Amino acid sequence: MSPGRQRPSAAEKHPAATATHSRQSPRILVVDIHPPQWDHTCHKLCEALENVFCLACSLTGPPRIPSFSLYVVQNQQECLLPFVAVKGGFARLQSCIAELCALPREGVFPPKEDAVVQAVLDGLQQFKQYTGQGMAGASLSSSSVEITVLTSQPSRQVANQLDAGLQGIDLVSLHQLQVVEISQREVQELSGAEWGREGPSSSGESATILNTEIDLHTVENDVVALEDFFKAWLHNHAPDQEHLHLLLPAGTISSSAAPSTDPAWVKCDVRERFLSPAQLPAACDGGTARMDNAASPFWMVSGLAPRRLRVLRALKADGVCASVLSGLPLVIRPTSCWHLSWDELEANQQSFQALCHCLRKREWLLLAKYESQGGPDLSRGLSASTFQVLLPSDSSTLLLHPVVARELLLPCSFPLLPADPPEAALAKMEGILSSLELEASYDPLQATSHL
Repeated sequence: MSPGRQRPSAAEKHPAATATHSRQSPRILVVDIHPPQWDHTCHKLCEALENVFCLACSLTGPPRIPSFSLYVVQNQQECLLPFVAVKGGFARLQSCIAELCALPREGVFPPKEDAVVQAVLDGLQQFKQYTGQGMAGASLSSSSVEITVLTSQPSRQVANQLDAGLQGIDLVSLHQLQVVEISQREVQELSGAEWGREGPSSSGESATILNTEIDLHTVENDVVALEDFFKAWLHNHAPDQEHLHLLLPAGTISSSAAPSTDPAWVKCDVRERFLSPAQLPAACDGGTARMDNAASPFWMVSGLAPRRLRVLRALKADGVCASVLSGLPLVIRPTSCWHLSWDELEANQQSFQALCHCLRKREWLLLAKYESQGGPDLSRGLSASTFQVLLPSDSSTLLLHPVVARELLLPCSFPLLPADPPEAALAKMEGILSSLELEASYDPLQATSHL
């Protein structure tokens, strides 16, 4: 958990902040250039950055990355791009990335040892000026900044430089500091994706320095791996409140003889598994396609109370037809809200993991329904609401998927598949199918839609 949890939230520092502001912090990227590795990294990094910002600038709804600044470190630090609002700023971002790509790859003077530290300090000072002057794109809710140092040096070596150079510095505005080492190993051809893991080509650890947690990561020197790392910026990390309360029926939740009347609560955070294509207006025919709550997804809006999802009943794992699943699924996991105590976070995580374990063991799904924002449904079940199913996995997550209700269901009647199709047709189709290449699973990293 990030020690940033100990700092005041945006809402506490700025009570006037409205719900329209993004919860995300502005970001600073510090690129530490070292020959000869820069020659092997430059184009891959620039392509990954351009791809991610093309996506981030186009997404509708609250900005996933409110603003961005870029520093490079050669023989000294240089700010290639002062803070710019990401939404509507793709032209400036693209120009900056082109400038980064044009930097000399050989013959660069070795950087001074404290150049990375100076870039971080300069970035913090720029952020204070940026928020203090209310520059374009600065939000009142952006009370802290996240800084990522990208380097080909060993990440712990850079972390030690930061340890020595940031002594006595006021870091209250620093929400997170990351040091990302680009691996110089020869990149192997990507194998099949593992569905349950985040960041398939990076690893991470943390080191506590100056009472601030520095996240240490290693990422492969590969466009897809770098892209995947930067796409993590589109998630909402370290939320200032939990997103969702999962209300389980009271039942017998203790060893006492009398059943409890209090429901069991599990506090959860929401994470998207993928972005809706409808969030990219240019990708929609005629621009008329609409998205499911993409303009203001509840987990990205400040100031709203957590949504309440009440479990209604259990279903057998094979008891939901795939044709009645609708909309985009969400990944649910135990909350990491920094307002909660460590003991509460641990107890909540254990309850969540126990729920996942029991559902897998019983081969059950859960049918649930959102409660109205004002509390329990007092309209005798007549208020409009969508039903959801919760699907367990072998990771510590649940998949939340909308299912259609009677009002939206269209008539459907199809004949059963005959037990013995005609031999000629069967032989022909067997031949066609045998000519197809067979893979064990679908790998989305190998499928590009050119959105």
